[in-house]
This record gives sequence, structure tokens and C-alpha cells, in this order.
Amino acid sequence: MPITALYASLLALLFLLLSFRVIAQRRAARVELGHGDSHQLLRRIRVHANFAEYVPFALVLIGLAESLKAPGGLVHTLGFVLLLARLIHAYGLSQTPHILKLRVLGMTLTFAVIAVAALACFTLGLLQSLV
Repeated sequence: MPITALYASLLALLFLLLSFRVIAQRRAARVELGHGDSHQLLRRIRVHANFAEYVPFALVLIGLAESLKAPGGLVHTLGFVLLLARLIHAYGLSQTPHILKLRVLGMTLTFAVIAVAALACFTLGLLQSLV
């Protein structure tokens, strides 16, 4: 699954960046657990957690679609849109105050990737299981 691996590697780097941002803010706010009274830390924690909640599931679906021989263009599009969506969401939610339009756009694109990848897996899986 070389296409999925490409986007998974880029998303992993973004995940690390988001992780380091949380760690840096924890140090700055001197908060070991939770977010203390730091709204900035809470915001960074939520950006990181939201990424961790959606990206693995989306990548599994994209990888399964690729393994079922989905067209390469579709797999690239899903991977690229997921990466773009997570960048948009992270940027929008990281701003103070957050940029609601970017947050919503990022989530909408993420949901679209999950839906299209699920549909591709369902369709390809059904077709291949009937052969």
C-alpha cells in the first residue's frame, strides 16, 4: 500500500508536530496533567486529540480501499484531502479565538474522506466477494 504509506508518513509528522506543541505549552503553563487554567493548553490538547480520534480510522479505510485495488487517483485524492483537512482544522482551532469556518471545513473534509473511503471499501469489497 505505497500510496497510503506516503500519506500516513506525512500525517505522522503532523501528529508529532501537534504533540510537541502540547508538550511545549504544558512546560510553559507548568501543567503536568489536564490543562490547569490554561485555555491555550486546552486548545492544543483538543487539536491533538481530535487528530488522534479521526486520522487512524480514516487511514485504515484508505489503506483498505487501496488493498482492494481502488484507483490510484482516488487513493491519492483521499490521502491528500485528509492531510489538507487536518492542516486546516489544526490551524483554525489553534487560533485565538479559533476560526470557526476553518474548523468546520477541516471536519467536513475529514468526514467526507471517511465517507468516500467507506463507500469505496463497501463497493469494492462487495464486488470482489461476489466473484
